[in-house]
Amino acid sequence: MAIAEINTKISQHLRSNSLTSAAHPLASQFEEHLHGLKGSEATSSLSSSSVCHKLNDMLDLHDYTNKLLQLPIEQQAFAQECNDKWVDELLEGSLRLLDICSTAKDCLLQSKECMHELQSVIRRKRGTETEFVVEGVKYLALRKKMKKQIQKGLENLKAMKNELIPSSSIKDNKPSSMLSFLKEAQAITLSSLEQLLLLISDSKGHSKHRRWLAISKLMQPKRAVCNSEESYTNGFENVDAALQSLISHKPSYIENFHSHMENLGMCIQDLEIGIEHLSRKLIRNRVSLLNIFNH
Repeated sequence: MAIAEINTKISQHLRSNSLTSAAHPLASQFEEHLHGLKGSEATSSLSSSSVCHKLNDMLDLHDYTNKLLQLPIEQQAFAQECNDKWVDELLEGSLRLLDICSTAKDCLLQSKECMHELQSVIRRKRGTETEFVVEGVKYLALRKKMKKQIQKGLENLKAMKNELIPSSSIKDNKPSSMLSFLKEAQAITLSSLEQLLLLISDSKGHSKHRRWLAISKLMQPKRAVCNSEESYTNGFENVDAALQSLISHKPSYIENFHSHMENLGMCIQDLEIGIEHLSRKLIRNRVSLLNIFNH
């Protein structure tokens, strides 16, 4: 048998394997979940509850990813059909997602620590209005510095979005359905992390309507966890607006403001848990990719 004919039969066998794995129930579930996320992306709002839900959806998506990466038949076809360029793109993409997760975790931690300082002043009976104003100014200064840091990261995300879109060669030749799936999963994960950074930084600024809404809620605080259906606003934005108002007009409603800080604290806690779990799943999937390509 000629070498060319042998190579042709091997290629046909690998394509057959890829089609077989694509028909696996896990592949169908993964694709359905991925399309569902892409469909909801356009209608999702930039609110605390929406971002929390998005992070939870990402956990499910990467659970499907890991299960698919464990299929022996998919591993064989995937490793054989991916060239070095595509392998490097996948691994570089996973590393960049982890870097963004790290940035988000740092920002959440800084926000929480500074917020605790502000809360401690409110709790202390001997805490004066001057102490509150000093800590409030420190908090807003940290927020301003953090927004600049995040803004630089968001500018880099624009280039990353284009890099994570499957190239025309991948779409045309379709070397492996898994490759296209992974590229799309990375792209939608990047979009979710971008929303998280936008939420923390409130990069769109305060509208007059939202500023007055935050002040009105300051008068009548309502406790709500981050994933509550009633939490439609940006908790970071609400606290920033209310705090600026209190500093400008003297802290007459510090006790009510403390309740709003507690609500934001719960949102930060939920976001920290979500981003930590997502980081672990991204690391696990990166290890799986390295194992596949190194064998």
